[in-house]
Amino acid sequence: MSEYRYKLPDVGEGVVEAEIVEWRIKVGDRVEEDQPVLDVMTDKATVEVPCAVNGIVTKLVGEPGDVIPVGTEILFIDVDGDAPAETEEKAEEKAPEPKAEAPKEEKKPEPKAEAPKPVAPARPVAVAASSGQRPMASPAVRQRAMELDVDLAAVPGTGPAGRITHNDLDDFIAAGGRLISKSGGGGSSRAPRTGVEEKKVIGLRRKIAENMQKAMRDIPHIAYVEEIDVTALEDLRQHLNATKRDDQPKLTFIPFLVAALTRALPGTPQANAHYDGEAGVLKQYEGVHMGIAAATPNGLMVPVIRHAEAMDVWEIAAELGRLAKAARDGKASRDELSGSTITITSLGAIGGLVTTPVINAPETAIIGVNKMQELPRFDAAGRVVPKKVMNLSSSFDHRIVDGYDAAVLIQAVKGYLENPATLFM
Repeated sequence: MSEYRYKLPDVGEGVVEAEIVEWRIKVGDRVEEDQPVLDVMTDKATVEVPCAVNGIVTKLVGEPGDVIPVGTEILFIDVDGDAPAETEEKAEEKAPEPKAEAPKEEKKPEPKAEAPKPVAPARPVAVAASSGQRPMASPAVRQRAMELDVDLAAVPGTGPAGRITHNDLDDFIAAGGRLISKSGGGGSSRAPRTGVEEKKVIGLRRKIAENMQKAMRDIPHIAYVEEIDVTALEDLRQHLNATKRDDQPKLTFIPFLVAALTRALPGTPQANAHYDGEAGVLKQYEGVHMGIAAATPNGLMVPVIRHAEAMDVWEIAAELGRLAKAARDGKASRDELSGSTITITSLGAIGGLVTTPVINAPETAIIGVNKMQELPRFDAAGRVVPKKVMNLSSSFDHRIVDGYDAAVLIQAVKGYLENPATLFM
């Protein structure tokens, strides 16, 4: 066998380093050529790194959370046969370390029979106070029990004549003993939860944390919230889903919102843009590359529907479904997770009444979708009627988008969604 030293490859154009997310192998494992051995994170894409040879793993370099430069030797393998020439040369450059001679084994004397260990005295038997009897305890124990809301009558005492000690009180609480209720009645059988778990923030979660921190630090956010009457839109959506062809995707609210934004954004082009604050340059885009924030098992990702302005609602829904599945499965490419010019974020049915979404820098706007509710509203004749309503909670970069311009954009979107026929005209 010979040693193969596998370097971290170039996992994407312009990538000079990557973060280790997870090793899929361990020292001693047999690996095969093209077998995925490592997951690394670059920007917002997780990339599988395959093995290049067959052999036995002898060493791994780096742990999850470590950022490794491209070209670093990260995996050492005893390969079957000869290693590739490049690797053999490097192995030859490293002089083998002299092996220390194993010390001669000395004959150990037969172990002597151990003397029997002394038996610890039995712990005093715990005695609980009889019903109606005042429990015996020192003033310090009574004070501590009162501070902890513990009913001393329920605590078994191990002291003389059943006196309750501090240790008895500790044992009672650790065992989930009964506490006095704040109202003075019976107690609760639940003990306080005191566990603390420390987790290293790595991979996608670390990227999200860094991006959110930078966005909130660098971008002065302005929020704008508007209620949308989606009664007519819901009727249309349900009708289209009931009459769609088998090869057409099911329509949710999002494709209609995307379509409305593509029509409204030309009136507020600074909201479909990237702003470089350091260079003082604003790039306004004619095409709408719509980012859709999607929750995945690994965290928040933003797949991008490119040139949404050229699609109808069916095409938007189909592309949205494809991208969301790729993101959830961890198969979305770097290109599919970058390049958005404006972002939509939605929490679905649990979306709450109002949210304050954080802008996906370097964009200048993000549109948040809240939950739909049926609520009483006045119609044109002044009658109270049930309406399906939903709030849009949007955030804008106040360096670029004034409050008036934010209102103009959202009111235009509101007009399209409340009169959905105009989306098809």
